[in-house]
Amino acid sequence: MRSATPPAATAGYELKAVGLLALGSGIVGLDRFIISPLFPVMSRELGLGYSDFGLISGVLSLTWGLSALFAGGLADRLGAKRVLVPAMLLFSVLVGLTGLARGLASLLLLRGLMGLAEGAFMPAAIASIVDASAAKRRGLNLGLFQMAIGLFGLGLGPVIATQALTVLPNWHGVFAIVALPGFVLAALLQRTLRPLPGRLPSASDPPSSGPLSRMLASLRILRVRNVFCAMVSMTCWTSANIVFAAFLANYLTDYLKLDMQAMGFLLSAVGLGALIGMVGLSALSDRLGSRPVLIGAGAGLLPLVWALKITGPDPRILFALLAGWAVLNTGAVAVTLGRLTVDAVGADLAATATGVVMGIGEIVGGALAPALAGVAAQAWGITIIMPIVMGTSFVGLLVAVFGIREPGRRAAAVILPSGIHTP
Repeated sequence: MRSATPPAATAGYELKAVGLLALGSGIVGLDRFIISPLFPVMSRELGLGYSDFGLISGVLSLTWGLSALFAGGLADRLGAKRVLVPAMLLFSVLVGLTGLARGLASLLLLRGLMGLAEGAFMPAAIASIVDASAAKRRGLNLGLFQMAIGLFGLGLGPVIATQALTVLPNWHGVFAIVALPGFVLAALLQRTLRPLPGRLPSASDPPSSGPLSRMLASLRILRVRNVFCAMVSMTCWTSANIVFAAFLANYLTDYLKLDMQAMGFLLSAVGLGALIGMVGLSALSDRLGSRPVLIGAGAGLLPLVWALKITGPDPRILFALLAGWAVLNTGAVAVTLGRLTVDAVGADLAATATGVVMGIGEIVGGALAPALAGVAAQAWGITIIMPIVMGTSFVGLLVAVFGIREPGRRAAAVILPSGIHTP
């Protein structure tokens, strides 16, 4: 249990907290994905190839995942606000420094450090959303929070990047511009968010619990069936999402021969779809439950990816297909990381559970998948990304059908070293 019970959240506080945290999530998405539409021009200046960009995308996901595994439990232990505000300040500094990169090594270093900060922010922010939300709006608010990643990062990001290139002398200045909002929002979050109490120490706590031991202890939460299924599902949806985010710009420019402005416009369809999917499917999960929503999303993704694979460079058709794909993929991410995971363990372990699900999903789906996809694209061409995305979506559908149980069924108890029992 927590050291103290916070006062009940008012509607006004809920609105302010969810709004600011959603903006924070949007800045995370913008900082993370702004590099994708810039990569065609960066690659020419820095001499980078598909496999290099797979590594650049993968290292951020790897460190993001490792950080989330540790920081989720740390946020439950110390209080979320103490983790998320410093994390936002740090990744804002690092995205600005990305504009100073001069080659693959410096990009890998900066993006890796940035992943550590962003991975710490996300589970702590989710715990704050759960604390601020009325129970009947928890899924909706978690969807709004996660939606902003896609809206800002995949929707507005390509437009900002490609339009900024028309007024700035080069791509370096774009990173400096997108870094600025993070500093302002960190100050607003520090002023607005109420501090969540951490967990009381327990007699069962190890006498010297270091970061590695706490990270390993957090993994015990995977004994809860739906948390384990959420972890596998998150890996699948994240693999598809990050492979698309990493290589779609090059697919549109190199394979379909579209210009930079057309590419930026089409990538904005993903952000539009994320806006609809993460909010709409999350709200739907409040009414129908997580499992039927995830089954429907997984089943719909397969024909959409197939249609994208066989479609030519018609911007209208591509925009509709990309928006539809993003509705289902990002909606599945939001429901998996939000309602499914949080309902499986309850508020006390929300940051721990989401940290584990997000962490492993990012390490495998966000780091390994784009790295392998980059190698495959270098060897067999950029079109290989479509079969990869289709395969991961199919596995996600299988998990939803055969693995997930609706969270109304009581989960088996799990004891963490801190003495906390899940519901």
